[in-house]
Amino acid sequence: MVSFLSDEGVVRVTDIAARLGVSKPSVLTALKVLEEQGLLEHERYRTVSLTKKGAIQAAEIRERHSFLTAFLQNIVRVSPDTAEKDACKMEHLLSEETLQKMKALVTARR
Repeated sequence: MVSFLSDEGVVRVTDIAARLGVSKPSVLTALKVLEEQGLLEHERYRTVSLTKKGAIQAAEIRERHSFLTAFLQNIVRVSPDTAEKDACKMEHLLSEETLQKMKALVTARR
């Protein structure tokens, strides 16, 4: 099972960069955008933490990720490693309509 940085409460830019395999400047650029959207709080040279709004959005993304991982493993029958990697990519891109249709397929199979 994948672990989420948000499970750790507050994190540092270096934690995010290491987890994602990207540079610290890339993380700082993304953090600025997310902070402007009210999703997180970041103090320079300090920690990053989710706002209430950010925590809600993170929970929604986590639910999408969990569903997509299970769907890919159990319905499509890809390996757990492939399911994790593909779910990470899909969770941000799929429309709500497509996600709901996929969930309906799973429900219909039961």
